[in-house]
Amino acid sequence: MRIRTAVVATTAVAGALAALTAVPAHAAEYTSALKVRGVQYDAPGRDSNKCSTGNTHQEYLTIRNYSSTRTVNLRGYVVKDAAGNRFVFKVDHYLQPRDHVKLRGGNGTDSDMNDVVYRDNCNFIWNNDKDTIYLVKPTGSRADAHAYTKRGSDRDGDGYITFHK
Repeated sequence: MRIRTAVVATTAVAGALAALTAVPAHAAEYTSALKVRGVQYDAPGRDSNKCSTGNTHQEYLTIRNYSSTRTVNLRGYVVKDAAGNRFVFKVDHYLQPRDHVKLRGGNGTDSDMNDVVYRDNCNFIWNNDKDTIYLVKPTGSRADAHAYTKRGSDRDGDGYITFHK
């Protein structure tokens, strides 16, 4: 009887461990109110990172507050890519419930009213062929992450990918 109980218990533990390992690594992202709604990873036109005449400002990432009740301050949040390029929200920027912000390349005036924050950097951050986007909370834990490839993720080829509706 003891052997049978041990076998049943071992089988149950093994099944539970298998179920845990079957959960995708990005499942934790869904506990965050903030998520990457989408990315314009390939700015329209020929890529040019010249601040005065380039198209870096047309590359953007949309972050949305999916909470229906909670306002979230972006201060301290980090957006980065697989190569370690990063942007840190250094000032208060409040996202009301269901609101969004576009994090644009290039220089410009941040505006709560127009839902835009500029990286104040004229270099492109997102690769045109493939990359991984990370949204990291001020605590260092991951709020959201998405890997993409031009061929596999951008079905219509317009340089924009939607991750969350």
